[in-house]
Amino acid sequence: MNPELKKRIKLEIKEWGQSIIIAFVLAMIIRTFVVQAFKIPSGSMRPTFLEGDRILVNKFIYRFHEPERGDIVVFKYPEDTKKDFVKRLIAKGGEVIEIKNGNIYINDKLANEPGAIRDVYYYNRGDSGKEGQKIAVPKNSYYVLGDNSGSSRDSRYWGFVPKKYLLGKAFLIYWPPNRIKIIKE
Repeated sequence: MNPELKKRIKLEIKEWGQSIIIAFVLAMIIRTFVVQAFKIPSGSMRPTFLEGDRILVNKFIYRFHEPERGDIVVFKYPEDTKKDFVKRLIAKGGEVIEIKNGNIYINDKLANEPGAIRDVYYYNRGDSGKEGQKIAVPKNSYYVLGDNSGSSRDSRYWGFVPKKYLLGKAFLIYWPPNRIKIIKE
């Protein structure tokens, strides 16, 4: 083989290799710190998400401001941190929550935020969601519920999500094509 051709091939391979490595590193940085894709496995967030929906999650937003009531958050499941869950943030550390007659009360006031908090009938289930029970959310923790209250294993069953388990805020359904939309609380 021609030495000039060999040299060109080596140079070409080196350039491709560098490009692939740079692309991989950038993809890992973006996935780790900026945006990550998740697949919805169950109906616990119906009608907001359907089984099989694929969503994008903003992973850096909570570095700049605290989560707000009504945010749809992705977090490490407190009972098995290898699993990621998606639920709606209902209450933050320092607040007292009560589920009464299907409604959410925060610090003895009816939660009337727009979206699912106001538009969902929340069932009294689990050890942390019984009728007449007032639950104090610990500092640096969150109380989260699924929008499909009758079919969701959430804070009513396993308690609170520690702040350190919060991964980010869902902002877009990108698959399937007929469900592509920006997620609004």
